[in-house]
Amino acid sequence: MTPDLIAQIYGSTAIGVGVILAAAGLGSAIGWGLICAKTLEGIARQPEMRPALMTNMFIFAGLMESFPFIILAFAMWFLFANPFVDAMGAAITAMGG
Repeated sequence: MTPDLIAQIYGSTAIGVGVILAAAGLGSAIGWGLICAKTLEGIARQPEMRPALMTNMFIFAGLMESFPFIILAFAMWFLFANPFVDAMGAAITAMGG
């Protein structure tokens, strides 16, 4: 494997990781907005349900907040323990190169 090929794999992986992190951030932000909007809607309709709705909101918000961190862990794995370099090396070896 040439250094150019390895650099190209790492560059493509970095672009892919950037897109993945951007999508995770956007999805989390949209999720937070929907969770808060629907909670406020529910409180406006039935003010006596406020404690139950707030409890549910914080539980679901915690779940929503964990999503970008899980995606971040996968992104760091792709960047620092790049499995594509080894796979490309194995493919080249299998082809007889």
